[in-house]
Amino acid sequence: MNAEDLGEELRKGSGELSRRRKTALIGRAVTGLCLAIAVVFLGLLIFDVLRRGLPQLDWQFLTTDVKGFNPETGGVRNAIVGSVYLILITMAVAVPLGVATAVYLEEFAKDNAITTGLQRLVENLAGVPSIVFGLLGLAFFARLMDFGTSLISGGLTLGLLVLPIVVVSTQEALSAVPDEFRNGARAMGATEWQVVKDHVLPAALPGIMTGSILSLSRAIGETAPILFVVSSFIRGVPTALTDGFLALPYQIFYWAQLPSQEVQQMAASAIIVLMALLLTMNGVAVAIRQWSLSRRQW
Repeated sequence: MNAEDLGEELRKGSGELSRRRKTALIGRAVTGLCLAIAVVFLGLLIFDVLRRGLPQLDWQFLTTDVKGFNPETGGVRNAIVGSVYLILITMAVAVPLGVATAVYLEEFAKDNAITTGLQRLVENLAGVPSIVFGLLGLAFFARLMDFGTSLISGGLTLGLLVLPIVVVSTQEALSAVPDEFRNGARAMGATEWQVVKDHVLPAALPGIMTGSILSLSRAIGETAPILFVVSSFIRGVPTALTDGFLALPYQIFYWAQLPSQEVQQMAASAIIVLMALLLTMNGVAVAIRQWSLSRRQW
């Protein structure tokens, strides 16, 4: 290749590099514009909710119950308590079962067609629309198991909803643990269960807790799965697993359909309460993650 051909190749390469840079610049600009539009609309929505809901938000609103068929009186105490009970049942069902499933799939299961099928099934279930889980809860827990519109039906339904998410997030936390932890324990004569129990799980625990809390924060804001098993006009808070219940997402959904301006403001106040619960749970998850990263030595 002579000098003229070499110069031509260099000019072509420079032109191609310039074109790629322009394309990347346009891509970043479009992405930034989309993000700005989303942030603006989200900001407007939050501002409207705060403007309408803050005047109604007081201690009485938080500590009184919805008064049956008269939605313009009372507050959201029974809905808050119902949501907390739902999350506790969901956590008791989904976290142990999900962590155990993830440990088996990640640490003990052999790589064969059955394991691959189970893995694909879990991943697909994580993407199933939540309304499907609501119909499953209505058919199986409320009718077949005869639990009816009760707290246990709602908690088990939400448990099924978040179970695949807990499994996937736990697997990711386990896979992030270096193999040196496992090999070192095996070299000292530890059994496979001892390797997992004493070395892998403690190292993966912050990631497991973070994923579990985030999955529960998703569950607390879901309306569709409990739409068929919630008790619309319950008085007071549930005292047993078989009692009816209210939940904040459903209460917001119900209030938002009513034409009264006062009820619309109450719905906005309930949205603020729900957002506060979600932000608290997400903040705890972020704090756990940052704490674990600061103490990590690998």
